[in-house]
Amino acid sequence: MTNIITAQNLSKSFGSFQALKNINLTIRKGQIVGIIGANGAGKTTLLNSILGLSAYDGDMDVLGFDPYSQRDALMKQICFISDVATLPKWIRVSEAIDFVEGVHKSFDRQKALGFLASTTIPLDKKIGKLSKGMIVQVHLALILAIDAKILVLDEPTLGLDIIYRKKFYHQLLEDFLDEDRTILITTHQVDEIENILSQVIFIREGEIALSADMEDIGKKWLVLNPAPGNIDAARAMSAISEQTMLGRTSFIFDDIPRAELEKLGEVSRVSLSDLFVTLMAEKS
Repeated sequence: MTNIITAQNLSKSFGSFQALKNINLTIRKGQIVGIIGANGAGKTTLLNSILGLSAYDGDMDVLGFDPYSQRDALMKQICFISDVATLPKWIRVSEAIDFVEGVHKSFDRQKALGFLASTTIPLDKKIGKLSKGMIVQVHLALILAIDAKILVLDEPTLGLDIIYRKKFYHQLLEDFLDEDRTILITTHQVDEIENILSQVIFIREGEIALSADMEDIGKKWLVLNPAPGNIDAARAMSAISEQTMLGRTSFIFDDIPRAELEKLGEVSRVSLSDLFVTLMAEKS
């Protein structure tokens, strides 16, 4: 599978603060990649480096381009949604379509109109008069109508209720993703996107704490809910995490064969949110 984003010794500082610290990273074509970290961990700085929005130290290659020095050429292949507020409030929906058609050669006007026809959004209404959910639908219509290789989403559903969030991701998978396109997502709603991800990156204090395929995570980290009489035996196996809630104790194990754990109780794959909390606690 072709690598479309590679970073070697990628670093970025703001004065004395080092936002990214010698990051090495590879992202393959056709992946849905979740970039997960706490506030201030470096997620947006990493995305800005990929998009060529800021200079950096080290080497970065995105679709064969140096993002910072060749940004004009690169942006013909990338779409970006950072927040629902990025669309001007004064512009009408139809004017937004006209504008994108005028500046982006790969924009398909009929595809955007077809998407909006399935909504209740009036084309003559100003963006500022729409609900947050409607603004996201307009933004998505514009993005999906552009023939881009990479879609970058930085907290794209921030402030939306769960119905609009689920609709957003469903539409995204239906109309954008294929084997030649890649999606990068940062979000705090980790559990909502877990089932669509093919790769995950945990970032902490400017460093990559984990970069792995979801399939490998499901094999490497397992949760054990032992039978009451097996808790001490489970504890003796040196879990990386132990938690007791509502009288039930569970353990997270790293690289322990599933068959061995199943002798002690119920085994399941770890959730991304629990794995993130566990690995971050290990590094504190």
